[in-house]
Amino acid sequence: MFQGFSQGAVDFLWGIRFNNERSWFLAHKEEYLELVDAPLRALAAQMSGAMTEEFPSLGLELKVSRIYRDARRLYGRGPYKDHMWFSLRRPSEQEGATPGFYFEIAPEYYSYGMGCYDPTPLTMAKLRSRIDRDPKPLEKLARTLERQEEFVLEGKEYKRPKGDPGPLLYPWYNRRQIGLSSDHNCEGLLFQPELAGQILNGFRFLVPYYQYLKDLAGDPPPESM
Repeated sequence: MFQGFSQGAVDFLWGIRFNNERSWFLAHKEEYLELVDAPLRALAAQMSGAMTEEFPSLGLELKVSRIYRDARRLYGRGPYKDHMWFSLRRPSEQEGATPGFYFEIAPEYYSYGMGCYDPTPLTMAKLRSRIDRDPKPLEKLARTLERQEEFVLEGKEYKRPKGDPGPLLYPWYNRRQIGLSSDHNCEGLLFQPELAGQILNGFRFLVPYYQYLKDLAGDPPPESM
């Protein structure tokens, strides 16, 4: 069972950010395994088990990040990640193209939520088409989101708006990505077992939004495409 992260986990992530090289990592590898990797995997397993038990029809698959960057995609960065995460999503050939739940820890923050962070243009066109065709279901979700303070809508917006369905749905209609996130400083609950309960309650709240985005795959392509 997850018992919380420690200040040592945060210190390690700061360390790898400013010492992103093999010699430093090897000298601190045991700290990484004990303080970051082990609690992250414990939290991931607990969330995966709870979500699978409560929502078996979602068919979520757990993936925990590795600290090693893809050597083909370093782009001048060091060989190690300074933020770690796990995700719960349906299997997909293109990761990020379908919605998924996530938790992430970095030196200066931790975050959890749900989103579709690399959707295809067709997926977002289907979203706009659904809003045009039947806006009421998303209006209900958008109003529910506005009434709470834990999650915020985020994601890159189009440089040129695609349309204006009204102020409530405009932020959903004109995004290239859709994310609902809850961001926090690395303090307090991060170091306590109760973090798991907070994340699970957040995931429960987000399930209707996840289902709405997931079901876009079954919509017909818009006639305008």
